[in-house]
Amino acid sequence: MKLDILAFGAHPDDVELGCGGTIAKEIALGKKVGIVDLTRGELGSRGSAEIRDREAAAAAEILGVSVRENLNMRDGFFVNDEEHQLAVIRMIRKYQPDIVLCNAIDDRHIDHGKGSKLVSDACFLSGLVKIVTQYDGQDQRQWRPKTVYHYMQWKNLTPDFVVDISGYNEKRVEAILAYSSQFYDPNSTEPETPIATKNFLESLNYRAQDLGRLIGTDYAEGFTAERHLAVNRLGDLI
Repeated sequence: MKLDILAFGAHPDDVELGCGGTIAKEIALGKKVGIVDLTRGELGSRGSAEIRDREAAAAAEILGVSVRENLNMRDGFFVNDEEHQLAVIRMIRKYQPDIVLCNAIDDRHIDHGKGSKLVSDACFLSGLVKIVTQYDGQDQRQWRPKTVYHYMQWKNLTPDFVVDISGYNEKRVEAILAYSSQFYDPNSTEPETPIATKNFLESLNYRAQDLGRLIGTDYAEGFTAERHLAVNRLGDLI
């Protein structure tokens, strides 16, 4: 299955939090989108890997993605080495995306920056013909995505561009809240984490609203790019 967009996240819920509205919009526009989680988030203070598996499946159904896979890397301890790069390369070559979305280049959680660099490096290496990989016993051909974009997470990085997600924010929030084990619940007896506070729950809307305000729309999501962005004409900008 060839995908138009493949979104990677270090943990289940990273993609939904960072670019869920963009994904929902692209799917509504007819694009085929997939998600690959690097880990199962097993070190998370709340819930468990098994719970997060179920939540990830529910979120994927809400967004309407074509496929979701998990590479089962070690939460907190995966590294950017040959073994892990090859695992990501196999996914890139399997789905041949034109666009790859991945973690923030710099963030509070160490896995986010690591995941960002790992996926970015694998996107380049995936285009080298002398790197040989197999999937299901079949040789894979090289494939390099046209672009790699990094979504924003905890830190308020300065985006290189923003995507208007007006009309899709509600679905984005619904997909995020599918991870009920991770977010604010006044009746929960599990440990409080930075994302399990009422303030963070409210931030799901006000950050998107603020980015939207800056471009004159209701809601938006921000991204950073690894190279100059190009447009055919000034009228392409909104």
